Amino acid sequence: MTESSQAMRELDEVLDDLEALLKNNDAGAELAARGVNVALALTAVAGLRAYLKGDKVAALEDLGTAVEEIAARVSSGEG
Repeated sequence: MTESSQAMRELDEVLDDLEALLKNNDAGAELAARGVNVALALTAVAGLRAYLKGDKVAALEDLGTAVEEIAARVSSGEG
């Protein structure tokens, strides 16, 4: 395996770990208590994963969705 593909595999593993942690009930409860929507966080992670893989269209879609939803929540006072 080349050094580059090893690095990409490690990035994938980190993002897999982050997704698993976000899906963890205890972490989800703590995040919800802070006003963090786990589904939006997972969408942002999906967007980051797509961007790191070079899929800018999918990244734009997922990250754009996350930004729009967060902005809407902030402007409505959900914060």
